[in-house]
Amino acid sequence: MKKFLAGLLTALFVIVLAKSGNGQQPDMTIDAATKTQVIDSLLKEVNDRYVFPEVAKQMETNIRGRMSNKEYDSITSATEFAKKLTEDLQSVSHDKHLRVRYSANSIPVRQERGEPTAEDRQQFVNDMKRINFAFERVERLPGNIGYIKFNNFFAPVLGAETVAAAMNFVANTDSLIFDLRENGGGDPEMVQVICSYLFGDKPVHLNDLYWREGNRTDEFWTKPTVLGKKYLDKDVYILTSNRSFSGAEEFTNNLKVLKRATIVGETTGGGANPGGSFRIAEHFGAFIPLGRAINPVTKTNWEGTGVEPDIKVSKELALKTAQLAALNKSLEKAKDEDLKRSLKDLIDKTQKELEAMKKN
Repeated sequence: MKKFLAGLLTALFVIVLAKSGNGQQPDMTIDAATKTQVIDSLLKEVNDRYVFPEVAKQMETNIRGRMSNKEYDSITSATEFAKKLTEDLQSVSHDKHLRVRYSANSIPVRQERGEPTAEDRQQFVNDMKRINFAFERVERLPGNIGYIKFNNFFAPVLGAETVAAAMNFVANTDSLIFDLRENGGGDPEMVQVICSYLFGDKPVHLNDLYWREGNRTDEFWTKPTVLGKKYLDKDVYILTSNRSFSGAEEFTNNLKVLKRATIVGETTGGGANPGGSFRIAEHFGAFIPLGRAINPVTKTNWEGTGVEPDIKVSKELALKTAQLAALNKSLEKAKDEDLKRSLKDLIDKTQKELEAMKKN
């Protein structure tokens, strides 16, 4: 329960920033005192929390040097200041998760030992229901191919039933496509749950997360049981783009390393260091990585590099390319002559559609 409440507090804070970060919020003029306050608070949080303490010190030296060189003196826009700080932090850390955000709305002070109110919890759940816990489309495509598009990995306590419903819908398909081209990440426990649908009863080691606080490592293994029907011994495809990030990359990397899925699309965004959002001033927040992913097989992660697809195509061509690959696999396995003819016709049609898309 404590873990859920902590996650909810972070999620509520992220929602405030997300609602402010859509490019339509009014900017704000800031003075020298505000900039100094933001920088001092930011650097304290980074030094106290960032997963690599030595890199945190390097970032502080870099920012303080820029202050001495008066690089921030001419910036009066809050939006531009947040952007500049993000660029300067990332120039040292090369960490795409680490960023500063400006919010036109006041960011609430989060009490470390406090809990969200019942109204906060209910409002958050209502917001998540309204977007169907980020599950956008579940379909059965021509050729008996399952298709699931979802744009975030919400905590299992909220989204597990929606996952089960989606997986039950595609249970009888011959192959399955997960569309993560617009998926920005989320809860590693939900990554674990969805991965568990693709493996049997024997636990499979998916990923580890090392956390600076407590110097601890959390291991993530597949679960032997899930709410819905498992999807076993059938081909799986994952669609990616350069917008696929964080938890979406973990899901993709897990299944690629374990050879459980074929990745189709673009190299992902390259963010492997999970963290949390922190208030650093009334109108400024920062997302600070608190840990790092460690794949149990490769002993590496995808920070700064992204996950490379098995079939590299533009994000626009990824779905049709995956469909064609799935259809060809189905044809290889087909024994019924009528089914073979039907699949050949569908392959020909899909190939022509793909070629037409390439010309546009």
